[in-house]
Amino acid sequence: MTDRPVWADRPWRALRTVTASQTADVCVVGLGGSGLAAVDEALNLGKSVIGVDAGPVAGEAAGRNGGFLLAGMAESYHDAIARWGDAARDMYQMTLDELDILMAQPASRRTGSLRIAASPEELKHVATEIEALVADDFPVERYSGPEGEGALFPLDGVCNPMQRCQDLALRLIDDGAALHEHSRALSVESNRVETEQGVINAEQVIVAIDGRLELLFPELEGRVRTARLEMLATEPFVHRFDRPVYTSWGYLYWQQLDWGSLAIGGMRDRFMEESWSVSYGPTKPLQEALDEFVRGMGITAQVTHRWAGHAAYTPDRAPIYEEIRPNVWVVGGYCGHGNVMGSIYGRAAVRSAIAGEREPLL
Repeated sequence: MTDRPVWADRPWRALRTVTASQTADVCVVGLGGSGLAAVDEALNLGKSVIGVDAGPVAGEAAGRNGGFLLAGMAESYHDAIARWGDAARDMYQMTLDELDILMAQPASRRTGSLRIAASPEELKHVATEIEALVADDFPVERYSGPEGEGALFPLDGVCNPMQRCQDLALRLIDDGAALHEHSRALSVESNRVETEQGVINAEQVIVAIDGRLELLFPELEGRVRTARLEMLATEPFVHRFDRPVYTSWGYLYWQQLDWGSLAIGGMRDRFMEESWSVSYGPTKPLQEALDEFVRGMGITAQVTHRWAGHAAYTPDRAPIYEEIRPNVWVVGGYCGHGNVMGSIYGRAAVRSAIAGEREPLL
């Protein structure tokens, strides 16, 4: 079974590895969406930056997700308000502001998104979320269409997640960042990152990775847990879906790409224990379940890609964001919502490292 996301068919100019010991004001570990946002923020603040990744740019969850750009947090809005109060309202507005930034990128397009209920219980939950959003003057509409009944979030959109990160990485290199692929961080300590090829010394270290975070920082064991998320893509077919769809409490999601292929993922709820894993690659039982669902939709297009990626989850659904060791700030654990939240937290981590205090995020 292959493990190649549909996004990876795009040509890419590989970046060189770390070749010797280096020094910078800031070292960023992780070159996905949150790490690249951190690099960007450090450059904007006039700092010299070195960024490293164990694999290629967007080689993990940042380039292996479903390409959804969604407002809000992993929790539905009314559940987030119940848990965090005004902080959740502020966070929702931050994600809307971030969406405006992301939608200006060539790899993104604003389509709106659909949350479709798969049961009467879920439909009631969607209705409660709509009421809470309307009460706080956030944009949302009730929806009924061929996909089913639920909610339309008009400011959401989609992207090619790998292209988004690759485009940003090339711009950051032009702006003066030194970015290195295939340069795994073996250890991260105060002012020092050891890679397989050399040591990077920096005044501040930002670790912006999501899945497998607890492997790099054992002290996070129990506070963050890695899950393997799986997807597939089909060959192109006649256009049927104008917007990305989330359903089954977020455990099933798909979008039809602009060239006609369907990218669909999820069903982790049917294989929950097996999905808590740091192992790589798609699995036969879950992929067969996705195949069956696609056929049930009446789609006969052949599957062309199968892949998996890792995302980190926290028990309280709030991201990890803290100075975990002296001069080492870590962000991650976006609970499957890293495309937008990751950028917010990546930049916040840089500002926190320089200012020395945590910003008022979740």
